[in-house]
Amino acid sequence: MTTPAYSSELARLAALLADRTRATFCLALLDGRAWTLGELAAYAQVAPSTASEHLTRLTEGGLLAEHRQGRHRYVRLAGPRVAELLETLTAQLDPPTEAPHGLRAVHSSAALARGRTCYDHLAGRLGVTITDAMTGCGLLDQDGGFALTDAGRDWLTGRLDIEPAALRTGRRPQARGCLDWTERRPHLAGTAGARLCERLLDRRWIRRIGSGRAVRLTRDGATALHDLLGIDGATADLL
Repeated sequence: MTTPAYSSELARLAALLADRTRATFCLALLDGRAWTLGELAAYAQVAPSTASEHLTRLTEGGLLAEHRQGRHRYVRLAGPRVAELLETLTAQLDPPTEAPHGLRAVHSSAALARGRTCYDHLAGRLGVTITDAMTGCGLLDQDGGFALTDAGRDWLTGRLDIEPAALRTGRRPQARGCLDWTERRPHLAGTAGARLCERLLDRRWIRRIGSGRAVRLTRDGATALHDLLGIDGATADLL
C-alpha cells in the first residue's frame, strides 16, 4: 500500500472516532460484551435513531461487529486489536481536569481505576499489579520485548489449568503489553492476558461490579494471588 493510501485510511479511522457519541460507544464496549442499540443509546443519552446512525458508521468502518437476534441489534468491538487501539489512544490523553460529580460518579471512577476489563484482559491497578508480579516471578519478560517465558507458559498451563492450545489461538500475540490509561504502565494483553482474566472470573477470584467494566478482587482471589504470585495483603487491599 502506498503512503497516500495509508494517509487516507488513517484519516478515515480518525474520522470514525472524531465524534463524542461514537467515542462513548467504543469506550463502553471495552467491557468485551455485546450491547443492544437501546442500551448504548441510553448510556450515551442520545435518541435511538441517532445511535443507529452512529453504529452503522462504526460497523461499516470496521470498528464494531453486529448481529441481530429477533428484533434486537447487538454490537461489540470487532476484535482485540480494536480494543488495544482504544486503550492505547486513551492512555495518551491527560487525566480529566474536572473531577467526577456526585457520589456515584466518584465511586465509578475509583472502581475503574482499581480494576477493570480492557476488552478481554485485566487493566487498572489490578491488571498492572498482576503483570508486575508475573514479571518479578520470571513468568514474563519485559526487557527483551514483552513475552511469556517458558516458566510463564508452564505456570499458566500447570498452576491455572489453562489448555496449551488456548494460548495459541489465531494470529493474536501470546503476550502483549497494553499501555494502561490510568496507571500509565503496561498490563498483560494477548491470548495469555485473555485466558488469565477468564480463569480468574471462572474461579471467582475477581467479580464484576454491576454491568460495566469494573471488577473487584475477592477474598479468595487475594489469597490465591498471594499463593501464586506473592502479592501481599497490603497490596491486595488496594485492589
